[in-house]
Amino acid sequence: MPTTATMLGDQERALLSAVGSGLRDDEISAALAVPEESVAEQLAGLLARLGLRDRAAAIVHAFDCGLVVPGHGPRPRPGLPGPSAPGVGRGPGPRLRISVLGPLEARRDGRPLRLGHLRQQAVLAVLALGGGRTVSRRELLDGVWGVEPPAANVVPVYVYRLRKALGAGDGADGGADAVIAHDRWGYRLVPGAVEMDVVRLEELLGRVEAADRAGDPAEAVRWCARALDLFRGEEPLAGLPGPLAELERLRLTERRIALVRRKAEGLLRLGRSAEALAELFALFAAHPLNEPVAALLMRALHRDGRRADASAVFDRARIRLADDLGVAPSRMLRRTHQTILRGDETGPGRGAGLGHGRGLGLAG
Repeated sequence: MPTTATMLGDQERALLSAVGSGLRDDEISAALAVPEESVAEQLAGLLARLGLRDRAAAIVHAFDCGLVVPGHGPRPRPGLPGPSAPGVGRGPGPRLRISVLGPLEARRDGRPLRLGHLRQQAVLAVLALGGGRTVSRRELLDGVWGVEPPAANVVPVYVYRLRKALGAGDGADGGADAVIAHDRWGYRLVPGAVEMDVVRLEELLGRVEAADRAGDPAEAVRWCARALDLFRGEEPLAGLPGPLAELERLRLTERRIALVRRKAEGLLRLGRSAEALAELFALFAAHPLNEPVAALLMRALHRDGRRADASAVFDRARIRLADDLGVAPSRMLRRTHQTILRGDETGPGRGAGLGHGRGLGLAG
């Protein structure tokens, strides 16, 4: 049986509270006065002790056991910064920000940086999506060039240029100020040197999940909106070449779709059907072949007393599926349509909505 937070020591509870508050490892190090290099090791031990699989699960657990309150941040504890003072106990946060939830973008002190040509940008994207781990040269080649590797060993050249583009001072040669570190295993972004929008997205997803488990749809909607604000217009990593960029585009696009669906369901629970329908119509227009989106839009229209409009959505989805993919609507979408035609709101169509952690991509 998993250990509960009440059975943890003070240091373990403080660590769980800090993780639940969305603090990075460098912030946790400053807040708890422990070496930054030991934070990951302590967190791994805490996850094992609690029977949790990853950091996102730890965030949810911190909310569930009351160490962090949805909408109010962490409960005050000695040595931890409160929500009104995120910088207490440490210096300024990273001045370099890398965004992948749209066209790849890097800014230092708010100023956009020139990242070079697309292949070079794709190398940075692989490192940025590496989660702080070391990425080998083979992984970079496979992720950026796939089955057609470059004729020359250009990876070190691209890394050198990226260091110059990203560096704050004299770190272009890999020195103390370099943003990209190198060792015999490969390359990685220096921990604490870069702020990533995709990391912030995962933190917000944990808050959505916690609010949902707490039965607070208003908080879930609020955190969904905050997470969706991170996406910038075009699709993630728009225009970047390579197998990894393509896979991440699909994964992050699905994450955004799941968030919109979750937000719409929350709005429906709150009786804000007009807002929910606006979100779902826009999503269906962008993804007309996504049957769960079509089903949720049909349900929302039906609940709003618009059965004819719900059937029209089914017809549009059916036609697009036939024309674009040569397939008929799935059993789920057909049953949703039949439920609406019967006027039955409690039928199988209700199952077409977003699941909790699974729909948000938090469960693995």
